Amino acid sequence: MARIACIGAGLVGSAWATVFARGGHDVSVFDSAGGGAEERGLQAVARTLEILDRNGFLREPAETIRRRVTFTATLPEAVAGVVHVQESVKEDVAVKQSIFAEIAEHAPADAVLASSTSAIMGSRFLDVASPERALVVHPVNPPSLIPLVEICGTPATSQATVDRTVELMRSVGMKPVVLRKEIEGFLLNRLQYTLVAEAMHLVGEGYCTAEDIDSVVRDGLAMRWSTIGPFEVAHLNSPEGFSGFVHHLGDMMREMGRGARTDYPWTDEMAEGIHEQIAGRVAMSMLTRRQAWRDENILATRRVQDEAAARWEGP
Repeated sequence: MARIACIGAGLVGSAWATVFARGGHDVSVFDSAGGGAEERGLQAVARTLEILDRNGFLREPAETIRRRVTFTATLPEAVAGVVHVQESVKEDVAVKQSIFAEIAEHAPADAVLASSTSAIMGSRFLDVASPERALVVHPVNPPSLIPLVEICGTPATSQATVDRTVELMRSVGMKPVVLRKEIEGFLLNRLQYTLVAEAMHLVGEGYCTAEDIDSVVRDGLAMRWSTIGPFEVAHLNSPEGFSGFVHHLGDMMREMGRGARTDYPWTDEMAEGIHEQIAGRVAMSMLTRRQAWRDENILATRRVQDEAAARWEGP
């Protein structure tokens, strides 16, 4: 299999290393932090592989996969001979410009250069030599457990690079969506941040508590959204499908849209108040245990989704 480089070994970078190694590739990892980055990264890979193995998501022994991940002392060493570079460093335009200049200098001329940025448009920092090979490949954290990945080229990215990246992502078990043009935040975070902003408006104006919002999503919206998306939810909620849904409820949707406050002027004090509400239920001392519990639930949800898809006998 091909050799892939992961630049940055934090939560996202180590998860990407797991994804590519699980897909059969040798993975070279570089992290400029040095120190204990290698030990922490390899421990993160091992922990994730243990969770995946326990839940039946591995087709090979976990140790076989882990041995495909190696750390290098320098970035040039990490990107030597690779077909794909996945950058996962600080969300800062200047930092990314600097790291991609070095990556482009030392990676093979035909290697795809990809960024894991969560919100920054690639055209702001992917001004590298041969920019047609550079693009954003934004995962959901952690990509080792959640398969969605957003692929967003810049105006300079070639269609061949996009196609090649889609093929790679599918081959390692990811589920790519391709944006037709650039926008900050891409798709997932624009939807996520908009919902959270309106949720802060509802809490801030005293309509409900933070726990009420979590319950509405967890015990209501997520019940349908875990197997179908919001457009299909609407499609199935009307005898006339989506067009009927909009015909009957469109005026109400527009009115609520006008009343929504995604630009709500929340304060640090308000955010701290919400933090205290949530921490009353999930104490800071419980975060690590709760994250592990969340990860198990992600995989359980994936099994439910697979079973739901298998039960559908339509086209």
